[in-house]
Amino acid sequence: MSDSIHHSNNHKSSEHGSAKSYVIGFVLSLIFTAIPYYLVVEKVIAGNALLATILGIAVIQMFIQILFFLHLGRGPKPLYNVVFFFGTVFLILVVVLGSIFIINNLNYNMSPADVTKKLAQKESIYQVNGEQTGACRNTKINHIVTIQNSKIAPEYTVANICDTISIVNNDSKTRYITFGPHPEHKNYGGESEVTVRKGSSETITLNESGTFIFHDHLDPDVSARFTVNP
Repeated sequence: MSDSIHHSNNHKSSEHGSAKSYVIGFVLSLIFTAIPYYLVVEKVIAGNALLATILGIAVIQMFIQILFFLHLGRGPKPLYNVVFFFGTVFLILVVVLGSIFIINNLNYNMSPADVTKKLAQKESIYQVNGEQTGACRNTKINHIVTIQNSKIAPEYTVANICDTISIVNNDSKTRYITFGPHPEHKNYGGESEVTVRKGSSETITLNESGTFIFHDHLDPDVSARFTVNP
C-alpha cells in the first residue's frame, strides 16, 4: 500500500516537474520574448531576416514551453501527447506559412491600385465621392479571340474603352493568360493573370487605353495584341 502511494507520488512529481524547472522556464521565456521585441523596436534587422529570426525564436519558445511547463513525455501516455502536440503545431505552421506565402504573392504581383481597380470593375463601382475609379459604368462591344491549335485569332484586335474581350480556349489544355512581353509581365485593369480552362472562355473589361500584348505564361509563343482607343 505504502509502495503504491510512494510510486503514485513519484509519478505525479515527475509529471508536474519541480519549482526549479518552472523558474528556469519562466526566465528563459522572458529572455526569448525580449529578444524579438528588441530587434523590432531598435530596427536591428528588417525584412525576411527579421521574419526568419522571429519564427526561429518562436520555435525555441515552443520547446521551452514543452520542456519546462507542459512536461510532455512525462505523462501516462507520453507518445500520444507528443504526437498530438506536434501534429497540432504542424497544422498551425501550414496555415500561417501558407497565409504568408499567399499574401506575399499577392503583394508582389498586384499593387494596391491594381487591387482597387479590379474590385471596382468587378462590383461596377465607377465613381467614389465624385472621383473616377477607372472602372467602366457600362460595357459596350464584345470582341472575341479564339485560342486553337496553339494560335490566337485574330492576332490583333482594335477596341474602344469599356469594350470587352472574350478569350475562348478551344485547345485541350488550360491557358494562363498574362499581359506584357514574356517574362516581364504586367497587370491590365487590375488583372495579373486570367485562367482560361479548356473548352471555356473568360471575359475582361477593357478599362485602360493603349496597345497591349497578352500571351500564355506557360507557352509564350501563343500571343496576340490589342489596342484600346480612349
